[in-house]
Order: sequence, then structure tokens, then C-alpha cells
Amino acid sequence: MADLTRRSFLTWTGVGALSIAAMTLAGCGPSGSGGGRDGSVRFAWWGGSDRQRAYLDALDAFTAEHPDIKVAPEFGDYTAYQERMTTQMAARDVPDVFWIPSAAVLTYRDAGLYRDLEGVDGLDLSGFDAAQVDSFRLGGTLDTLPKSVFSPVVRYNATFAEEDGVTLPDDLSWDSLAELLIDYAKDNPSGRTGTSYGAYHDMPFESFLRQRGEDLWTEDGRLGATVDGVAAWIDWWERLRTAGATTTLSQQDGIEPSWAQVGDKVLLTFANSNHIVDEAQAFPDYEFDQRDVPAGQDAAAGYHFTYYSRFAMYSGVPDDRVEAAATLMSYNLNSPELLGLVGLSAGAPPNVNLLDAYEPDATPDEQKVIAITREIAQTEQRPRFEAPAGSGSWRELMIRELEEVTLGQKTVPDAAAAFVEAVEGEIASA
Repeated sequence: MADLTRRSFLTWTGVGALSIAAMTLAGCGPSGSGGGRDGSVRFAWWGGSDRQRAYLDALDAFTAEHPDIKVAPEFGDYTAYQERMTTQMAARDVPDVFWIPSAAVLTYRDAGLYRDLEGVDGLDLSGFDAAQVDSFRLGGTLDTLPKSVFSPVVRYNATFAEEDGVTLPDDLSWDSLAELLIDYAKDNPSGRTGTSYGAYHDMPFESFLRQRGEDLWTEDGRLGATVDGVAAWIDWWERLRTAGATTTLSQQDGIEPSWAQVGDKVLLTFANSNHIVDEAQAFPDYEFDQRDVPAGQDAAAGYHFTYYSRFAMYSGVPDDRVEAAATLMSYNLNSPELLGLVGLSAGAPPNVNLLDAYEPDATPDEQKVIAITREIAQTEQRPRFEAPAGSGSWRELMIRELEEVTLGQKTVPDAAAAFVEAVEGEIASA
């Protein structure tokens, strides 16, 4: 894609993100060298329209600071982004700098998409100590970096809680939360219920497993979740659903509701810590807050985790463009100006000094992101491993089994066993 002005790019993108993939297939996309035709650095990310506009403004600021570096932006919503990346990977026509979907970190690595960043000119990692940099490595190699960090949380409607006289206890276990939600939903005069049906939530599911001493993924690239662990998770949600403490699948239009469908109907839901920034804006008459996920006294040590949402430099970037791409990556890691424009909707910056500088000007909802980020960062955390190649459809496999259970077509143990078998089979065949 040729470098575009911000105005023409915003106009052009009205045709939809999937058109980018179509243009690439038709031979109208970027050159196979991985950069724009005029030597610009291609930068790809995903998000809604607000995030797109914010990053375009940030790229304007980057260009003003680095007038010798042109940037060709590419974006789409999360699904379209992944589809486009699949097309570009097949053509070896990958953007120079790109965000990495969570389930694809090792898949992209095994496909050879990442450039080793060790000692790359223009890459400024001075905001991180050696231990932090080591934590960014995959298998000992520094070939991706975190663009943001976040964790699973319970987000609750503080307005509803006050109106209905509900207080979430400081020591919240999975059992006590289930009891609270079931009691809340019983004969609630407001017509509200406890939560949306959310067994598809990936990060709370991972926390639930880690509290049992399991891992979602193992260091050697296998599924760490056992049939018993998966069944216990589905059982917890079935306890709520059958008691009427969740929105019905009809109310939320299936297993995966949109926030707009359920946000004004429930006391609380599970989310990632950054989601509050955008999603609270959908219901401006209510105040939302968030806290750590439930945990019993017998929870395994180190179950907490902070998720690194990563980005990378393409391995095919020509040597004469590596420094420019690294400078753009450094801007994403270290720039107060960029953070001021894009905010925390994609998560907190991994650079703590940058977060400290941003905090005084953060919005009230962003302050809540910062608070929970700092809280969880202080907890003991055992190692966490990325999803292995071949596991990219695991969420869809989970949703398929949840549909079978909620329709009464499969028992929980059978669904859990089918999920484990299907995921292990896909990893083995990758």
C-alpha cells in the first residue's frame, strides 16, 4: 500500500479492512519486500474507529518528529486484521511492524515472521531493566516486544451495586461469587441479573485453571488444561445459568454477547483490565469499577499473570529500513506523546516510567486500569506460556462445546473431554 495522507487514508478505509486483503491478492498491495513502494515503514494494528483515529494522529506526530521516516498505516478490526495477516503471510508480504494476535504469537514465530531484535540500531529499550527485557523473550530470543499489558478482572457496575445495596467482599472466592450472583438475581425488582453468560472468556478461564495448579499451555507447547479443569470451569457457569443468574443466551444472542447487549442488564462481568476504558463509555449514566478475579484460599501459588500484548518487526524488512522500523517501535514503547493520544484502551504501557508520567492526566477509568495493573504487578507470578502453533482456533472449539452444553445436547464431562481432544488434535497436526 502506498503511503497515504491521513485524510485520504481515512476516506479510503471506508471500503472496509477486508478490501486490503483483496487488493493484495489482486496484485495492488505492497511490494513483496515488506515495505511501502516509496520505502515507507508499514505499520499494522487493529481496533475500532476511535483507536484508528488516535493512532493516525500519533503517526502524524511521529512523522513530525522524524521527517525522514514515512509510515504507511494498515488497520482493521480484530477479525479482519487476522484474515489480512494470513493472506500477507502466504504472500510473504507482511508489514514491517505489526501487532500480534494473542493466539498467534508462536504461530507467527514458527512461520518465521519475526526479526531478532537483539542489538538492533534505533531500538531504545532503556526504559526497561535487564530482568524485564528477559521476560519479553520467547524461548530465549528477543524477537517480540510488549506494546501493552493487561490482566483478567471482574468489572462491576458500581451504580447498580449502590442502588441495590450490594457489596463485593474483599475475600471473593468462586463459590462466594456464585452465591452472591444467584442471590442478586432472585426476585430482583429492577429486572437485572448477576452477570452475562461468560464461559467463553479466555483470560478468566486461564486464571481459574492456574488457581487449580494447571496451565492453559505448557512450556513444551501442549495443552495444559485437564478434562477435570475444563469441566470445573463449565460447571461453575452452568451453576449460574441454570439458577437464572446470567442473561439467557437469547438475551445475549448466543455464547458471545456484545457489551452493548448486556452492559445495562448485569451487576458484573468478566473482562480484561483495559476494556473498561472503551466499554464504560457505552453506558455513560453508570459508573463502573473493577477488581481482581475471585480466588479461594487453596488457590495455587503464583496463579496471577500479566499478559503481554506483543508487536514485532518483520523478518523480511530490508537492512536499510531496519533502523527506521526500530525507531517506530521505540516510539510505541517510549513516547509520552503517543500515549497521550492513544490512551490505555489497548492496555497499560509496559514502560513503568511512561505510565508514571501519564498517570496524573489519566481519565477516571484509566486510573482504574492503572490501579489494577499496579496491584497485580506486585503479586507472585509463576511462568506463563504462549499458545502453541496449531491452537489458534481453541476459542472456537470451546464455544462449540459450550453451545452443546447449553442446548442440552452434551454433558459437561463429555464437552470438556471433547474440547481437550480437539485442541490436542489440532496442535498435533500443526
